[in-house]
Amino acid sequence: MMKKIYTIGALAIAFASCTPNAKITPPISSGNATFTNYMAIGCSYTAGFADNSLTVSGQLNSYPQRLFEQFEIISDNKRAVGPFIQPLVTGDNGYPNPKLVLSTKTYCDGTMKLAPSPTTVPLDSNGSWQYISPVNNGQVNNISIPYIRVADYRVSGYAANINHYGNRFYYDPAARPMDELYSRVFNLHPTFFTIWLGMYDIFGYAAAGGQGDGTGLATPVSLNYYNPQDITPTAVFTDIYDSIVNAAASVSGSGALLNIPDISALPYFTAIPANGLYLTRKGQADTLQALYANSKFDKVFQEGYNYFIIRDHNDQVRQAVPGELILMSIPIDSIKCAGWGSTTPIPREYVLTTGELQNIRNTVNSFNAYIKQQCTLRQLAYVDMNAFMESLSSGISYNGIDYTAEFVSGGAFSLDGVHFNARGNALVANHIINTINDYYKSSIPRTDANRYPGIKYP
Repeated sequence: MMKKIYTIGALAIAFASCTPNAKITPPISSGNATFTNYMAIGCSYTAGFADNSLTVSGQLNSYPQRLFEQFEIISDNKRAVGPFIQPLVTGDNGYPNPKLVLSTKTYCDGTMKLAPSPTTVPLDSNGSWQYISPVNNGQVNNISIPYIRVADYRVSGYAANINHYGNRFYYDPAARPMDELYSRVFNLHPTFFTIWLGMYDIFGYAAAGGQGDGTGLATPVSLNYYNPQDITPTAVFTDIYDSIVNAAASVSGSGALLNIPDISALPYFTAIPANGLYLTRKGQADTLQALYANSKFDKVFQEGYNYFIIRDHNDQVRQAVPGELILMSIPIDSIKCAGWGSTTPIPREYVLTTGELQNIRNTVNSFNAYIKQQCTLRQLAYVDMNAFMESLSSGISYNGIDYTAEFVSGGAFSLDGVHFNARGNALVANHIINTINDYYKSSIPRTDANRYPGIKYP
Protein backbone atom coordinates (compact mmCIF):
# COMPACT_ATOMS: atom_id res chain seq x y z
CA MET A 1 0.00 0.00 0.00
CA MET A 2 2.80 2.36 0.91
CA LYS A 3 4.52 1.54 -2.37
CA LYS A 4 1.37 2.49 -4.31
CA ILE A 5 1.16 5.85 -2.52
CA TYR A 6 4.79 6.59 -3.37
CA THR A 7 4.12 5.66 -7.00
CA ILE A 8 1.11 7.96 -7.24
CA GLY A 9 3.10 10.78 -5.63
CA ALA A 10 5.97 10.30 -8.05
CA LEU A 11 3.58 10.39 -10.99
CA ALA A 12 2.01 13.62 -9.67
CA ILE A 13 5.42 15.24 -9.33
CA ALA A 14 6.41 14.14 -12.79
CA PHE A 15 3.15 15.46 -14.25
CA ALA A 16 3.56 18.78 -12.46
CA SER A 17 7.10 19.15 -13.79
CA CYS A 18 5.77 18.84 -17.34
CA THR A 19 3.08 21.54 -16.89
CA PRO A 20 3.93 24.65 -18.97
CA ASN A 21 4.88 27.63 -16.81
CA ALA A 22 2.90 30.05 -18.97
CA LYS A 23 1.07 33.06 -17.54
CA ILE A 24 -2.54 33.03 -18.66
CA THR A 25 -4.00 36.50 -19.13
CA PRO A 26 -7.74 36.53 -18.63
CA PRO A 27 -9.82 38.49 -21.15
CA ILE A 28 -10.51 42.14 -20.31
CA SER A 29 -14.25 42.34 -19.81
CA SER A 30 -16.56 45.34 -20.08
CA GLY A 31 -18.88 43.80 -17.50
CA ASN A 32 -22.32 45.41 -17.46
CA ALA A 33 -21.26 48.62 -19.22
CA THR A 34 -20.86 49.51 -22.88
CA PHE A 35 -17.87 51.71 -23.73
CA THR A 36 -18.27 51.90 -27.53
CA ASN A 37 -18.76 55.68 -27.62
CA TYR A 38 -17.22 57.48 -24.64
CA MET A 39 -18.00 61.13 -23.83
CA ALA A 40 -16.28 63.24 -21.14
CA ILE A 41 -18.13 66.22 -19.64
CA GLY A 42 -16.43 68.55 -17.19
CA CYS A 43 -14.39 71.64 -16.44
CA SER A 44 -10.63 72.35 -16.35
CA TYR A 45 -9.74 69.01 -14.76
CA THR A 46 -11.41 67.06 -17.54
CA ALA A 47 -10.13 69.32 -20.33
CA GLY A 48 -6.47 68.60 -19.52
CA PHE A 49 -5.78 72.13 -18.29
CA ALA A 50 -2.41 72.27 -16.52
CA ASP A 51 0.34 74.75 -15.60
CA ASN A 52 -2.26 77.55 -15.74
CA SER A 53 -2.87 77.07 -19.46
CA LEU A 54 -4.32 74.86 -22.15
CA THR A 55 -1.71 72.98 -24.20
CA VAL A 56 -1.86 70.09 -26.61
CA SER A 57 0.30 67.93 -24.33
CA GLY A 58 -2.00 68.67 -21.41
CA GLN A 59 -5.02 67.63 -23.47
CA LEU A 60 -3.37 64.45 -24.72
CA ASN A 61 -2.47 63.57 -21.12
CA SER A 62 -5.93 64.30 -19.72
CA TYR A 63 -7.63 61.62 -17.64
CA PRO A 64 -10.36 61.10 -20.31
CA GLN A 65 -7.61 60.27 -22.82
CA ARG A 66 -6.18 57.71 -20.39
CA LEU A 67 -9.66 56.26 -19.78
CA PHE A 68 -10.36 55.91 -23.50
CA GLU A 69 -7.07 54.08 -24.04
CA GLN A 70 -8.02 51.56 -21.34
CA PHE A 71 -11.59 51.24 -22.62
CA GLU A 72 -10.16 50.56 -26.07
CA ILE A 73 -8.27 47.40 -25.03
CA ILE A 74 -11.36 45.64 -23.65
CA SER A 75 -11.60 42.18 -25.22
CA ASP A 76 -15.30 42.01 -26.02
CA ASN A 77 -17.44 43.89 -28.54
CA LYS A 78 -18.37 46.59 -26.02
CA ARG A 79 -14.88 48.15 -26.06
CA ALA A 80 -14.34 51.78 -26.99
CA VAL A 81 -14.00 52.56 -30.69
CA GLY A 82 -11.91 55.56 -31.71
CA PRO A 83 -10.79 58.05 -32.53
CA PHE A 84 -11.28 59.90 -29.26
CA ILE A 85 -11.81 63.48 -30.44
CA GLN A 86 -10.63 66.35 -28.27
CA PRO A 87 -10.66 70.01 -29.38
CA LEU A 88 -6.86 70.25 -29.46
CA VAL A 89 -5.12 73.60 -29.39
CA THR A 90 -2.47 74.15 -32.05
CA GLY A 91 0.67 74.10 -29.91
CA ASP A 92 2.29 73.54 -26.55
CA ASN A 93 3.22 77.05 -25.44
CA GLY A 94 -0.10 77.88 -23.87
CA TYR A 95 -3.53 79.26 -24.69
CA PRO A 96 -4.64 81.90 -23.93
CA ASN A 97 -2.02 82.41 -21.21
CA PRO A 98 1.61 81.32 -21.37
CA LYS A 99 2.06 78.07 -19.49
CA LEU A 100 4.08 78.01 -16.29
CA VAL A 101 7.58 76.53 -16.25
CA LEU A 102 10.10 76.08 -13.45
CA SER A 103 12.85 78.67 -13.58
CA THR A 104 15.25 80.39 -11.20
CA LYS A 105 13.69 83.47 -9.64
CA THR A 106 15.56 86.19 -7.77
CA TYR A 107 13.60 87.73 -4.90
CA CYS A 108 13.80 91.21 -3.43
CA ASP A 109 16.13 90.08 -0.64
CA GLY A 110 18.63 88.66 -3.13
CA THR A 111 17.75 85.01 -2.55
CA MET A 112 17.29 82.73 -5.56
CA LYS A 113 14.92 79.82 -5.84
CA LEU A 114 13.23 77.61 -8.40
CA ALA A 115 9.69 78.89 -8.87
CA PRO A 116 6.90 78.75 -11.48
CA SER A 117 7.14 81.50 -14.07
CA PRO A 118 5.27 82.13 -17.34
CA THR A 119 7.16 80.82 -20.35
CA THR A 120 8.67 83.48 -22.58
CA VAL A 121 8.14 81.62 -25.87
CA PRO A 122 5.46 82.99 -28.24
CA LEU A 123 1.89 82.05 -27.38
CA ASP A 124 -0.13 79.69 -29.51
CA SER A 125 -2.06 81.58 -32.16
CA ASN A 126 -5.75 81.70 -31.38
CA GLY A 127 -6.45 78.35 -29.81
CA SER A 128 -8.38 77.15 -32.85
CA TRP A 129 -8.70 73.40 -32.77
CA GLN A 130 -7.70 70.74 -35.24
CA TYR A 131 -9.66 67.57 -35.94
CA ILE A 132 -7.79 64.33 -35.29
CA SER A 133 -9.87 62.57 -37.95
CA PRO A 134 -11.27 64.15 -41.14
CA VAL A 135 -14.41 62.01 -40.87
CA ASN A 136 -15.64 62.78 -37.37
CA ASN A 137 -18.81 64.57 -38.49
CA GLY A 138 -17.89 67.52 -36.30
CA GLN A 139 -18.15 65.45 -33.12
CA VAL A 140 -16.12 66.03 -29.96
CA ASN A 141 -15.80 63.31 -27.32
CA ASN A 142 -14.34 65.60 -24.65
CA ILE A 143 -16.60 68.65 -24.42
CA SER A 144 -15.06 70.03 -21.22
CA ILE A 145 -14.39 73.75 -20.82
CA PRO A 146 -11.84 75.15 -18.37
CA TYR A 147 -13.48 77.07 -15.50
CA ILE A 148 -17.09 76.25 -16.40
CA ARG A 149 -19.52 75.93 -13.49
CA VAL A 150 -22.72 73.97 -13.23
CA ALA A 151 -24.39 77.36 -12.75
CA ASP A 152 -23.15 78.48 -16.19
CA TYR A 153 -25.03 75.84 -18.16
CA ARG A 154 -28.09 78.06 -18.52
CA VAL A 155 -26.27 81.25 -19.48
CA SER A 156 -26.99 82.34 -23.06
CA GLY A 157 -23.89 83.40 -25.00
CA TYR A 158 -21.58 81.90 -22.37
CA ALA A 159 -18.98 80.69 -24.88
CA ALA A 160 -19.20 83.80 -27.04
CA ASN A 161 -19.09 86.44 -24.33
CA ILE A 162 -17.74 84.95 -21.10
CA ASN A 163 -15.56 81.88 -21.64
CA HIS A 164 -13.68 81.76 -24.93
CA TYR A 165 -12.42 78.23 -24.30
CA GLY A 166 -15.87 77.13 -25.41
CA ASN A 167 -15.91 79.57 -28.29
CA ARG A 168 -13.19 77.50 -29.93
CA PHE A 169 -15.41 74.50 -30.73
CA TYR A 170 -19.06 75.20 -29.82
CA TYR A 171 -21.63 74.67 -32.56
CA ASP A 172 -23.33 77.89 -31.49
CA PRO A 173 -21.34 80.06 -29.06
CA ALA A 174 -24.35 82.33 -28.64
CA ALA A 175 -26.44 79.48 -27.21
CA ARG A 176 -26.36 78.02 -23.71
CA PRO A 177 -23.87 75.30 -22.67
CA MET A 178 -26.93 73.13 -21.96
CA ASP A 179 -27.98 73.46 -25.61
CA GLU A 180 -24.45 72.55 -26.71
CA LEU A 181 -24.50 69.51 -24.44
CA TYR A 182 -27.70 68.18 -25.99
CA SER A 183 -26.33 68.79 -29.50
CA ARG A 184 -23.15 66.85 -28.76
CA VAL A 185 -24.98 64.01 -27.02
CA PHE A 186 -27.45 63.50 -29.86
CA ASN A 187 -24.59 63.62 -32.38
CA LEU A 188 -22.31 61.08 -30.68
CA HIS A 189 -24.96 58.98 -28.88
CA PRO A 190 -22.50 58.09 -26.10
CA THR A 191 -22.81 54.63 -24.62
CA PHE A 192 -20.70 55.65 -21.62
CA PHE A 193 -20.05 59.05 -20.09
CA THR A 194 -18.23 60.65 -17.18
CA ILE A 195 -19.21 63.94 -15.57
CA TRP A 196 -16.90 65.89 -13.27
CA LEU A 197 -18.47 69.27 -12.58
CA GLY A 198 -18.95 71.45 -9.52
CA MET A 199 -15.35 72.31 -8.63
CA TYR A 200 -15.61 75.82 -10.03
CA ASP A 201 -18.97 76.47 -8.40
CA ILE A 202 -16.85 76.68 -5.23
CA PHE A 203 -13.29 77.38 -6.33
CA GLY A 204 -13.82 81.04 -7.31
CA TYR A 205 -14.90 81.81 -3.76
CA ALA A 206 -11.85 80.05 -2.33
CA ALA A 207 -9.41 81.62 -4.81
CA ALA A 208 -10.72 85.08 -3.89
CA GLY A 209 -9.96 84.46 -0.24
CA GLY A 210 -13.64 84.01 0.57
CA GLN A 211 -14.52 87.54 -0.52
CA GLY A 212 -17.66 86.48 -2.39
CA ASP A 213 -20.95 85.17 -1.04
CA GLY A 214 -20.30 81.84 0.66
CA THR A 215 -23.66 81.51 2.37
CA GLY A 216 -25.40 79.70 -0.49
CA LEU A 217 -27.76 82.65 -0.91
CA ALA A 218 -26.02 84.43 -3.79
CA THR A 219 -28.19 86.05 -6.45
CA PRO A 220 -27.38 86.41 -10.17
CA VAL A 221 -25.52 89.54 -11.24
CA SER A 222 -27.28 89.27 -14.61
CA LEU A 223 -29.72 86.84 -16.17
CA ASN A 224 -28.76 83.36 -14.83
CA TYR A 225 -25.12 84.45 -14.34
CA TYR A 226 -23.54 84.42 -10.90
CA ASN A 227 -20.48 86.31 -9.71
CA PRO A 228 -17.52 83.90 -10.13
CA GLN A 229 -16.44 84.75 -6.57
CA ASP A 230 -19.76 83.51 -5.15
CA ILE A 231 -20.50 79.92 -4.20
CA THR A 232 -23.32 78.63 -6.37
CA PRO A 233 -26.52 78.27 -4.29
CA THR A 234 -27.27 74.61 -3.61
CA ALA A 235 -30.78 74.86 -5.07
CA VAL A 236 -29.36 76.21 -8.33
CA PHE A 237 -26.64 73.57 -8.42
CA THR A 238 -28.99 70.64 -7.87
CA ASP A 239 -31.53 71.87 -10.41
CA ILE A 240 -29.01 72.37 -13.21
CA TYR A 241 -26.88 69.32 -12.34
CA ASP A 242 -29.98 67.17 -12.69
CA SER A 243 -30.53 68.59 -16.19
CA ILE A 244 -26.91 67.93 -17.17
CA VAL A 245 -27.05 64.29 -16.08
CA ASN A 246 -30.43 63.91 -17.73
CA ALA A 247 -28.97 65.11 -21.03
CA ALA A 248 -25.96 62.78 -20.83
CA ALA A 249 -28.04 59.79 -19.77
CA SER A 250 -30.78 60.37 -22.36
CA VAL A 251 -29.10 57.99 -24.83
CA SER A 252 -26.94 55.94 -22.46
CA GLY A 253 -27.45 53.66 -19.52
CA SER A 254 -23.81 53.55 -18.42
CA GLY A 255 -21.76 56.26 -16.84
CA ALA A 256 -19.93 57.62 -13.82
CA LEU A 257 -20.36 60.80 -11.82
CA LEU A 258 -17.32 62.22 -10.01
CA ASN A 259 -17.86 64.11 -6.79
CA ILE A 260 -16.01 67.20 -5.57
CA PRO A 261 -12.86 66.93 -3.45
CA ASP A 262 -12.06 69.25 -0.57
CA ILE A 263 -10.44 71.96 -2.65
CA SER A 264 -8.71 73.43 0.39
CA ALA A 265 -6.37 70.41 0.20
CA LEU A 266 -4.96 71.57 -3.15
CA PRO A 267 -1.33 72.78 -3.16
CA TYR A 268 -2.61 76.23 -4.13
CA PHE A 269 -3.91 76.55 -0.58
CA THR A 270 -1.28 74.55 1.31
CA ALA A 271 2.07 75.49 -0.29
CA ILE A 272 2.49 78.48 2.03
CA PRO A 273 1.85 77.45 5.65
CA ALA A 274 -0.10 79.81 7.90
CA ASN A 275 2.76 79.55 10.40
CA GLY A 276 5.33 80.52 7.79
CA LEU A 277 6.59 83.66 9.55
CA TYR A 278 10.16 82.72 10.43
CA LEU A 279 12.00 84.85 12.98
CA THR A 280 15.74 84.26 13.17
CA ARG A 281 16.33 85.76 16.60
CA LYS A 282 14.49 86.59 19.81
CA GLY A 283 14.88 90.34 19.25
CA GLN A 284 12.58 90.15 16.22
CA ALA A 285 9.97 88.34 18.27
CA ASP A 286 10.20 90.94 21.03
CA THR A 287 9.79 93.76 18.50
CA LEU A 288 6.61 92.25 17.09
CA GLN A 289 5.29 91.51 20.57
CA ALA A 290 5.76 95.18 21.44
CA LEU A 291 4.24 96.34 18.13
CA TYR A 292 1.01 94.49 18.84
CA ALA A 293 1.07 95.01 22.62
CA ASN A 294 -2.13 97.06 22.60
CA SER A 295 -3.97 94.76 20.18
CA LYS A 296 -6.93 92.85 21.55
CA PHE A 297 -6.10 89.54 19.88
CA ASP A 298 -3.94 86.80 21.33
CA LYS A 299 -0.44 86.79 19.87
CA VAL A 300 2.56 84.59 20.27
CA PHE A 301 5.91 85.52 18.72
CA GLN A 302 9.01 83.48 19.32
CA GLU A 303 12.26 82.58 17.63
CA GLY A 304 11.51 80.17 14.79
CA TYR A 305 8.17 79.70 13.00
CA ASN A 306 5.15 81.83 13.90
CA TYR A 307 1.64 82.34 12.57
CA PHE A 308 1.26 85.24 10.18
CA ILE A 309 -0.60 88.43 11.02
CA ILE A 310 -3.67 88.57 8.78
CA ARG A 311 -6.75 90.63 8.06
CA ASP A 312 -9.74 88.30 8.36
CA HIS A 313 -13.15 88.25 6.63
CA ASN A 314 -14.49 90.68 9.23
CA ASP A 315 -11.66 93.08 8.28
CA GLN A 316 -10.13 92.54 11.73
CA VAL A 317 -6.36 92.35 12.18
CA ARG A 318 -5.23 89.27 14.13
CA GLN A 319 -2.80 86.39 14.14
CA ALA A 320 -3.79 83.39 12.01
CA VAL A 321 -4.85 80.24 13.83
CA PRO A 322 -4.13 76.58 13.06
CA GLY A 323 -6.06 75.34 10.04
CA GLU A 324 -6.32 78.68 8.26
CA LEU A 325 -4.78 78.92 4.81
CA ILE A 326 -2.61 81.37 2.86
CA LEU A 327 -3.20 81.41 -0.91
CA MET A 328 -0.34 80.70 -3.30
CA SER A 329 -1.26 83.86 -5.22
CA ILE A 330 0.23 86.05 -2.48
CA PRO A 331 3.26 88.10 -3.68
CA ILE A 332 6.27 86.46 -2.04
CA ASP A 333 8.32 89.67 -2.30
CA SER A 334 5.70 91.40 -0.15
CA ILE A 335 6.32 88.83 2.59
CA LYS A 336 10.09 89.00 2.23
CA CYS A 337 10.57 92.76 1.93
CA ALA A 338 7.32 94.62 2.68
CA GLY A 339 6.58 93.07 6.05
CA TRP A 340 3.40 91.28 4.99
CA GLY A 341 2.37 88.87 7.71
CA SER A 342 4.50 90.58 10.36
CA THR A 343 4.43 94.39 10.55
CA THR A 344 1.68 94.57 7.92
CA PRO A 345 -1.30 92.19 7.96
CA ILE A 346 -1.76 89.97 4.93
CA PRO A 347 -4.77 91.30 2.95
CA ARG A 348 -7.89 89.19 3.37
CA GLU A 349 -8.07 88.23 -0.33
CA TYR A 350 -5.01 86.03 0.26
CA VAL A 351 -6.39 84.27 3.34
CA LEU A 352 -9.00 81.59 3.98
CA THR A 353 -10.21 81.81 7.55
CA THR A 354 -11.88 79.06 9.54
CA GLY A 355 -15.33 80.50 8.83
CA GLU A 356 -14.70 80.68 5.10
CA LEU A 357 -13.33 77.14 5.08
CA GLN A 358 -16.47 75.97 6.84
CA ASN A 359 -18.56 77.55 4.07
CA ILE A 360 -16.52 75.62 1.50
CA ARG A 361 -16.73 72.29 3.29
CA ASN A 362 -20.45 72.62 3.97
CA THR A 363 -21.04 73.23 0.27
CA VAL A 364 -18.79 70.36 -0.83
CA ASN A 365 -20.70 68.00 1.45
CA SER A 366 -24.05 69.28 0.19
CA PHE A 367 -23.11 69.04 -3.49
CA ASN A 368 -21.60 65.59 -3.04
CA ALA A 369 -24.67 64.27 -1.28
CA TYR A 370 -26.73 65.30 -4.29
CA ILE A 371 -24.27 63.78 -6.79
CA LYS A 372 -24.43 60.49 -4.88
CA GLN A 373 -28.21 60.69 -4.88
CA GLN A 374 -28.14 61.08 -8.67
CA CYS A 375 -26.00 57.97 -8.98
CA THR A 376 -28.40 55.96 -6.89
CA LEU A 377 -31.43 57.26 -8.78
CA ARG A 378 -29.97 56.66 -12.25
CA GLN A 379 -27.87 53.59 -11.42
CA LEU A 380 -24.54 55.21 -12.27
CA ALA A 381 -21.11 54.66 -10.74
CA TYR A 382 -20.22 57.12 -7.96
CA VAL A 383 -16.53 58.08 -8.08
CA ASP A 384 -15.42 59.45 -4.73
CA MET A 385 -12.80 62.05 -5.69
CA ASN A 386 -13.02 63.48 -2.20
CA ALA A 387 -11.63 60.19 -0.86
CA PHE A 388 -9.00 60.22 -3.62
CA MET A 389 -7.79 63.67 -2.55
CA GLU A 390 -7.62 62.54 1.07
CA SER A 391 -5.52 59.56 0.03
CA LEU A 392 -3.25 61.76 -2.08
CA SER A 393 -2.79 64.15 0.84
CA SER A 394 -1.63 61.21 2.95
CA GLY A 395 0.41 59.71 0.11
CA ILE A 396 -0.23 57.21 -2.68
CA SER A 397 2.33 54.65 -3.80
CA TYR A 398 2.14 53.36 -7.37
CA ASN A 399 4.64 50.78 -8.63
CA GLY A 400 7.35 52.00 -6.28
CA ILE A 401 6.77 55.73 -6.81
CA ASP A 402 5.24 57.82 -4.02
CA TYR A 403 2.80 60.64 -4.83
CA THR A 404 1.43 63.31 -2.50
CA ALA A 405 -0.44 66.60 -2.70
CA GLU A 406 2.75 68.56 -1.93
CA PHE A 407 3.49 71.39 -4.35
CA VAL A 408 6.10 70.35 -6.97
CA SER A 409 7.73 67.62 -4.87
CA GLY A 410 4.51 65.60 -4.57
CA GLY A 411 4.67 64.67 -8.25
CA ALA A 412 0.93 64.73 -9.03
CA PHE A 413 0.06 68.40 -9.54
CA SER A 414 1.10 70.86 -12.22
CA LEU A 415 2.81 74.16 -11.50
CA ASP A 416 -0.42 76.09 -10.97
CA GLY A 417 -1.01 74.14 -7.76
CA VAL A 418 -4.61 73.42 -8.77
CA HIS A 419 -4.65 71.06 -11.75
CA PHE A 420 -3.00 67.67 -12.15
CA ASN A 421 0.00 66.98 -14.33
CA ALA A 422 0.15 63.97 -16.68
CA ARG A 423 1.00 61.55 -13.87
CA GLY A 424 -1.70 62.96 -11.63
CA ASN A 425 -4.27 62.56 -14.40
CA ALA A 426 -3.24 58.93 -14.80
CA LEU A 427 -3.79 58.40 -11.07
CA VAL A 428 -7.22 60.00 -11.41
CA ALA A 429 -8.01 57.68 -14.34
CA ASN A 430 -7.00 54.67 -12.26
CA HIS A 431 -9.25 55.74 -9.39
CA ILE A 432 -12.16 56.04 -11.84
CA ILE A 433 -11.34 52.64 -13.36
CA ASN A 434 -11.34 51.02 -9.91
CA THR A 435 -14.83 52.40 -9.28
CA ILE A 436 -16.11 51.37 -12.72
CA ASN A 437 -14.78 47.83 -12.24
CA ASP A 438 -16.47 47.54 -8.86
CA TYR A 439 -19.80 48.93 -10.00
CA TYR A 440 -20.11 47.43 -13.50
CA LYS A 441 -18.29 44.16 -12.75
CA SER A 442 -15.75 44.90 -15.46
CA SER A 443 -12.04 44.04 -15.44
CA ILE A 444 -10.42 47.07 -17.09
CA PRO A 445 -6.70 47.28 -16.27
CA ARG A 446 -5.20 50.42 -14.80
CA THR A 447 -2.82 52.60 -16.76
CA ASP A 448 0.86 52.91 -15.76
CA ALA A 449 0.99 56.34 -14.14
CA ASN A 450 4.78 56.29 -13.87
CA ARG A 451 5.32 56.22 -17.64
CA TYR A 452 3.93 59.72 -18.15
CA PRO A 453 5.84 62.98 -17.68
CA GLY A 454 5.88 64.85 -14.38
CA ILE A 455 7.17 68.35 -13.73
CA LYS A 456 10.07 69.32 -15.97
CA TYR A 457 13.04 70.73 -14.12
CA PRO A 458 15.40 73.20 -15.82
